Amino acid sequence: MMLIPTHHFRDIERKPEYLQPEKCAPPPYPGPAGTMWFIRDGCGIACAIVTWFLVLYAEFVVLFVMLIPSRDYVYSIINGILFNLLAFLALASHCRAMLTDPGAVPKGNATKEFIESLQLKPGQVVYKCPKCCSIKPDRAHHCSVCKRCIRKMDHHCPWVNNCVGENNQKYFVLFTMYIALISLHALIMVGFHFLHCFEEDWTKCSYFSPPTTVILLILLCFEGLLFLIFTSVMFGTQVHSICTDETGIERLKRKQQPRERRGSWKAVKETFGGNFSPNWLNPFSGPYHPALRDEGWVRQVASSDNMETTTEEPSEEPSEEPSEERKDEDSVEVTDE
Repeated sequence: MMLIPTHHFRDIERKPEYLQPEKCAPPPYPGPAGTMWFIRDGCGIACAIVTWFLVLYAEFVVLFVMLIPSRDYVYSIINGILFNLLAFLALASHCRAMLTDPGAVPKGNATKEFIESLQLKPGQVVYKCPKCCSIKPDRAHHCSVCKRCIRKMDHHCPWVNNCVGENNQKYFVLFTMYIALISLHALIMVGFHFLHCFEEDWTKCSYFSPPTTVILLILLCFEGLLFLIFTSVMFGTQVHSICTDETGIERLKRKQQPRERRGSWKAVKETFGGNFSPNWLNPFSGPYHPALRDEGWVRQVASSDNMETTTEEPSEEPSEEPSEERKDEDSVEVTDE
């Protein structure tokens, strides 16, 4: 039995340098369990800070401009509790989406020893990412920002400074949902506040001067409307991707690489962590995905006759055009002599 490369017709057994072992050394010893995942990207960190600032600004205006000065204590207490609960869940979901490993493939495992340990059978093929020296399982794609291959990568989102992938898509969906809800809630309260202040003296509607109050409310209204539209669209897109079991990258590649999909309910349960329960809305409850076994690293091909036409996986986010580097992605197929 010999190993035949799918695209370049190089034999890994005859040419061990194919894997570039000096670049694909075995991955370092893993850190302790629970090590925090954080992407050191300047743009992403800035966007995450802006996200928190905007939520805290909305919190300030809602509390100190509208609710606390109000004489209707029941109205203030109910809306204050509801808004603060939604804001807390939104920020908690943002933290979980940002600090959770989205499903990164172990770096540097594209070694000859690891491929041999998979014991490939005839008709099976493995793909190697030339950028992070990783064996790419099915539905994994390389992110140029995270510099890792991510399982079920949908896209890289600068607002959470992380990829949206297999392990954190639930948190991203909850983040967009809670941001949309607090935006809608803030807009409704701004509307009621304007109506109330038009009927009474503006000096009694807020602790701030009328011009300052109007400016703060208009800015909050603009922010709420903008983020309501944006996060509602993102929420709908993510729910559609989960229900159709098709990520953003796979949607772009649909015509070139048709594939079998799972049932929508099964995909939803895996993403949100089991059967329907209140934990689906809980950002502190994780998703459920089976551990990746050895057979998860290999892919099946119809026959060795189509080796030259095997489609490559994209290595960047769906927003980027395919680059020449993607053509260099290597795959190795095993066939009988």
